[in-house]
Amino acid sequence: MGATRVADPLVLGHEASGVIVAVGADVSDTRRGRRVAIEPGVPCGQCGQCRSGRYNLCPDVRFFATPPVDGAFATHVAVSSDFAHDVPDALDDDEAALIEPLAVALWAARKAGIAIGDRVLVSGAGPVGLLVLQVVLAAGAEVCVSDVSTERLAVAMDLGASTTVDPRSDPLPADRTVLIECSGVAAAIRAGIAALVPAGRAVLVGMAADGEVTLPLDVLQSREISLTGTFRYANQYPDAIALAASGRVDLRRLVTSVHPLGAVHDALLLPGRDRAALKPMVHPQQDEMTTA
Repeated sequence: MGATRVADPLVLGHEASGVIVAVGADVSDTRRGRRVAIEPGVPCGQCGQCRSGRYNLCPDVRFFATPPVDGAFATHVAVSSDFAHDVPDALDDDEAALIEPLAVALWAARKAGIAIGDRVLVSGAGPVGLLVLQVVLAAGAEVCVSDVSTERLAVAMDLGASTTVDPRSDPLPADRTVLIECSGVAAAIRAGIAALVPAGRAVLVGMAADGEVTLPLDVLQSREISLTGTFRYANQYPDAIALAASGRVDLRRLVTSVHPLGAVHDALLLPGRDRAALKPMVHPQQDEMTTA
């Protein structure tokens, strides 16, 4: 995650849901037994970023699976009550866990200022890209999705994309008002920016592997493109839960397999072996591996 490096053994996992089985002295006992989506980052609450509402930029945030904080691949975790969000029965446990990447997508769409009638290019049809697709569709935009995976482009069409493009063989549409880049691939970032009309907006969500990308400054300047990055999210969980519960975003479609806690290693590597694998889910109390 950016400049973060793992130097010591670390429990991974930051997209999680659970059932509250015990509460601290300052938490109402009525919360016991509640099903919750776990927001994995707890900020300090005191710094200038936190006080400005940008707690995702808090320099002292403690975030699951970010050194030195262990993550959620465990049978039990301790979380701050304020960051354990109640979920309705309309969402199952897997969907509740996927509120975390949905919050990423919702934050990206809001950073892009999506409006009815926007012509959006979503670059990258991984889980976050597919969630961004659904969020911007719910906001009234028209969406083209680009990726090099035919399997993932097919999912994008099923979820409502108006068009899909494999940039290896077909040109990107040149009339986009918004780019939301979810791959982190340098060539995709440059091509996506070039697809924007004057005064277009570009939001970078995917993180480049080496941390540095060469940008087409002539396009940025001559077209007055607005360019911003995103880092996680702030204050998005309640809206993400409501959006998913309304049925306008299909989180269940992303769940492609279910694994027990002992098979975390296989679950993590599965998307690298199978492009049709979107979100392998880990059920810590499950004994045997099953396919969703």
